[in-house]
Amino acid sequence: MALFLGYALISRRLEHSSLTGPMVFTAAGVLAAVVLLTEGTSVDALALDVRNDAIQILLEMTLVIILFSDAVLIDARAIRKEAFLPGRLLGIGLPLTIVFGTLVAMVLVPGLGFWPAAVVAVILAPTDAALGQAVVSNERVPGLVRQGLGVESGLNDGIAVPFLTIAVAGAANEMQSGREIVQIFAEEIGLAIVIGVVVGWVGAKAIRYAYNHGWMTRGWRQVSVVSLAMLCFALADPVGGSGFIAAFVGGLVFGANVRREYPDICDFSEGVAHVMTMFAFFVFGVFILTPALEGITWEVVLYAVLSLTIVRMIPVALALIGTGLAWPTQLYIGWFGPRGLASLVFMGTVVVGADAEGASAIIAVGATTVGLSVLLHGLSAWPASAHYAAWYEGTTAGTDDTEIPEEQQVEHIPGDKLRGRLRNMQ
Repeated sequence: MALFLGYALISRRLEHSSLTGPMVFTAAGVLAAVVLLTEGTSVDALALDVRNDAIQILLEMTLVIILFSDAVLIDARAIRKEAFLPGRLLGIGLPLTIVFGTLVAMVLVPGLGFWPAAVVAVILAPTDAALGQAVVSNERVPGLVRQGLGVESGLNDGIAVPFLTIAVAGAANEMQSGREIVQIFAEEIGLAIVIGVVVGWVGAKAIRYAYNHGWMTRGWRQVSVVSLAMLCFALADPVGGSGFIAAFVGGLVFGANVRREYPDICDFSEGVAHVMTMFAFFVFGVFILTPALEGITWEVVLYAVLSLTIVRMIPVALALIGTGLAWPTQLYIGWFGPRGLASLVFMGTVVVGADAEGASAIIAVGATTVGLSVLLHGLSAWPASAHYAAWYEGTTAGTDDTEIPEEQQVEHIPGDKLRGRLRNMQ
């Protein structure tokens, strides 16, 4: 609590610095782990503590609330009209990143077969805009680029869940045929979509009716967003559906019905998500990153570096073929694929709980990559966004709006609507 208060007191001073919230809280977690180790706690005990129900609930609910809240703010109709960049990043870039990541993991990490390598690749495929907030909040960066990265980071968490379920089942020798893969996809996605649609629609209608008839206060209207997010997860998970996909779909449906009428609907849930996210990075430092340090080898470090560079950059470059986007834009988009909260949740709740083959190696690779991402993307976000914006402004000076693809105008930029939460994370 002292750390939260201390960081809050200087948060505005750090707004345009390279010191981010995830960096501070991860470092604090590592420091806390060092204190515990010096007092006699074993590394194995720290590693086992991540199985604690309270920790797993914290990690899962943090991602659920963020997915739901972010989805509420996304105008799906506008995104469909402006799907030029996010559509390529999600439809081409994400699958290629998983394929590239799997192949590189099989080559570099000793003892990893196909399925464990696939688990590593899927864990590290989703991106997290909060780790490089200036990338999507710097208004000097073209709106097209900010929109693409913002929508990508909002959607790829849920898209990755079915792939992770399949990979974990394969690593645990629980899946033998293509039919079982289809069944997993049908259950994970189908049930989740149905539950998300129902909860989001019914919740929106109920809240609008209650508030418009004077039954509900403004404060409780905002609190209800957290309740609906958790309800989506609680209904989908026990029946085999993805609670994360259900939360995201529920947020989309809920937002479509209430976003314009109640523009402040997510104020409370965003604050809760912010606090829980910082706790999640603290937990990462204590219970995941520190115990994983013993299993780090040069191969693990090399994979982490490649995962943050060519494993992301090559698929992005391939996805952007034919778009006409300049190489600085492609490099900017390729580099800023930070790995954060979704990867933590997948490591802490899915992989550890599944006892998959090579779980210790998977955690070592995942923790090293996320740790490096927290550091490198945090340090580079503001200066890189400023440098790229300067290039863009110099390139577009005196040109017609239609002369380069980066000048394409977009109306819906989720990053703008999430700027308050992202700035708080700095």
